[in-house]
Amino acid sequence: QTWMMAMNLFDSVQFFHQLYGNTDRDINPGNGGRVFNNHFSVPNINSDGSWRDLMKQKNSSSDISPTAGQMPRLLGLAYASKLFRQNKELHGYTTLSAKGNEVAFGSIGDASTSEGHFWETINAAAVLQVPMALSVYDDGYGISVPKKYQTAKGSISDILSGFEDEPGKPGIKIFKAKGWDYPGLIRLYREGVEICRRDHIPVVFHIEDVTQPLGHSTSGSHERYKSSERLKWENDFDPILKMREWILRQKIATAGELDSIAADAEKEARESRKKGWEMFQNPIRVERDALVRIISERTCRCSEEAKEASVETITAELAKVLYPIRKDNFMAARKILRNVCETCYKSENLNEELHGWLKRNYDDAAFSYDSFLYNDMPTSVLKVKPVAPVYSENSPEVPGRQILRDNYDRLFAKNPLLVTFGEDTGFIGGVNQSLEGLQKKYGELRITDTGIREATILGQGIGLALRGMRPIAEIQYLDYLMYALQVLSDDLATTHYRTAGRMVAPLIISTRGHRLEGIWHSGSPMSMLINSVRGVYVCSPRDMTRAAGFYNTLLQGDDPAIVIEPLNGYRLREKMPDNPGEFRIPLGVPEILSEGRDVTLVTYGSTVRIAAKAVRQLAFHDISVELIDVQTLVPFDLNAVILDSLKKTNRLLLLDEDVPGGTTAYMMQE
Repeated sequence: QTWMMAMNLFDSVQFFHQLYGNTDRDINPGNGGRVFNNHFSVPNINSDGSWRDLMKQKNSSSDISPTAGQMPRLLGLAYASKLFRQNKELHGYTTLSAKGNEVAFGSIGDASTSEGHFWETINAAAVLQVPMALSVYDDGYGISVPKKYQTAKGSISDILSGFEDEPGKPGIKIFKAKGWDYPGLIRLYREGVEICRRDHIPVVFHIEDVTQPLGHSTSGSHERYKSSERLKWENDFDPILKMREWILRQKIATAGELDSIAADAEKEARESRKKGWEMFQNPIRVERDALVRIISERTCRCSEEAKEASVETITAELAKVLYPIRKDNFMAARKILRNVCETCYKSENLNEELHGWLKRNYDDAAFSYDSFLYNDMPTSVLKVKPVAPVYSENSPEVPGRQILRDNYDRLFAKNPLLVTFGEDTGFIGGVNQSLEGLQKKYGELRITDTGIREATILGQGIGLALRGMRPIAEIQYLDYLMYALQVLSDDLATTHYRTAGRMVAPLIISTRGHRLEGIWHSGSPMSMLINSVRGVYVCSPRDMTRAAGFYNTLLQGDDPAIVIEPLNGYRLREKMPDNPGEFRIPLGVPEILSEGRDVTLVTYGSTVRIAAKAVRQLAFHDISVELIDVQTLVPFDLNAVILDSLKKTNRLLLLDEDVPGGTTAYMMQE
C-alpha cells in the first residue's frame, strides 16, 4: 500500500473502494472488488488485448492472499530481467524491458517465511542470480503466534546466512534494519537495491521491530496475546511517532506544521471514506429505486391475499433499507414475483417490466462478479484460426518425439521471446528427447535446466509471462504437478479474473502422463486438475502431432494452458507433417475418429488408442461405434459435436483413466 501510494498508483478514495469491494473496475482498477483490500495490480494489456508499453509505467503484478503465494511469481518477474539483459536478441524489445535493468520488489511477513514457497524461491533465486529485492517485515508474530514458534534461532536473517554469497560462490545479500529508523532504511535500501540492479544479485532486507498498531483483522485485538510491556514498546516505537521525532530533530518542519499535516490527513481519510461509500452505494440505490418505481407506478392493485406479504409491503420494506446491498434488491424482486396476483401479473406489462429488471441486473452482476475467468478478447486462443497438418507422399513416419522436436525447432527459430525450462529439459533435451539438440542450437538462456522445484518452475513461468515473454514451463510428469497445484490454482488460474481482465499471463505448462504403470511417475489425476484450475485451458492430446498443434495454437494467443503429452507415445511412429511450427489444432473441438451408428464412445489422451482397438473388435460383431476424441477437457466440446453424435446413436459410453465419478462425470455434465 505504501509503495503504491508513493508511486501515485493508489489514493485514499481507492483505499475505500477496495475496502467496500466496489466492482467498478474504472474506479477500483487494482482488483475490481474481486479480492481483499490491499491487493494491487497495474494492467499489462490494453482493452483490446494488445500489450502496453511496460517501460512507460510502474508495474505491479496482482497479489494473492495465500501466505507466501507471491514468492514463486516474484522469482519469475526477476528472472525476466536476467533474460532481457543476457540475451542480446531481446534488447530490441524496448516496450518490455530496458535491457534487464528492472528490479522485482516483493515483501513478506516474517511468519510466512516458514512456508515452503519461501525457501524454494530463495534457493532458486540464489542459483539463478536474479534481481529480486525481498523485504521481510518482522513484527515478531504470525497473527498471535510468537516468533519462537515460527523461526529457528528467532531470526530469519540468521538462518538465511548460509545463502549469503562468498568469493566464487554466488548467493544472496542480506541487509538488516529497524522498521522505525527512517534514515537508516533509506541508506539500506539505496545500497541494497543498487547492488541488486547492477549486479543481478538477490537481496533480502530483514526489517525488524515492525509494529502492529491493530490486530491482524477486525476479528480481534492484539491486546489478547501481547503483554503490557510489548504494547507499551509498540506505542513508544510507532514508526509514525519516530518519524515525527526525526523530522523535529532535523528541523525539517515544526511541531505545528506536523500537527497540521496530521489533521489534514485525518480529514482526507474521513472525506475519502464518505466518498467511497457513496460511490459504492449509489449504483445499488439506483437499482433499488428502479424496482420500487415499477411497483409504485402501476395502477393495478392485487385483489387476492398474498401468500407471504403484499406487494406494497415488500416494496415499502425495500425502500426503507438505509444501506441496501444487491441481495436485498434481488430478494425483493423475486418475492414480488411470487406474491403478485394473477390479474396484476398479466396487466400493464408488469410481468415484462419485472423480468426486464431482473435480466438487466443479473447481466450487470454477471459482468461484475462472473466475468474474465477466461480471455475473450481478440487475443484469445479460441479465436486462433486452425491450420491442418500437411502431408505428402514423402512425409516419413518417425517416433512421436521427433515431431515435437522439429516443431519446437521451428517455434524457437521464429520467436526470440520463447523460452522453455524444467527438470532435465536443457542439456539432455528432456527425459523423452523432445528437445534433443536444441539447447546447443539456441543456448542455455532459452532452453534451460532447473532443479527439482515444481512450485518455482511454475512461478518462473508466471513472472516471465506477465512481462511479455512466451514461456513453456515443463513439469516432468503429470503427478509432479501437485507440488505446484497451489501456484497453478491460486495464482495462474485467477490472474485474468482477479484483475478484472486487465492482466494476462500466457504461460504454457508442458507435462506428460497417463501411462498408468504405477502410482507415481505415470498418473492421470485429471478430475483433480480440471476442477482445480478453471481459468487455465487443459489439453490432453492423443499423440504428438496433436500436442505440437496445441503448442502452435497456444503461442498465437494470450491464454494460460496445460498440455499433457501421452507418456506412451514418444516412441510410437507418426507421419511427420510437412509444416512443423505452422499447423494449429483448435481448442474445444472434438475429433470424430470413426463414424458409427450404434453407440458414441468418448475419450481422450492415451485411452484413445485402447478405444480404437475396441472399436475394431466390436465391428466383427456388427456393433458400429462412433469414436470421438475430445482433445481438450477445458474447454470442452464448444460446438456440441458429442451431442450431435448422441442424437444419432442414442447411446453414450465415456472412457477415462480416472477415479469413479472423475473425468467421466465431468464429461457427462458438460
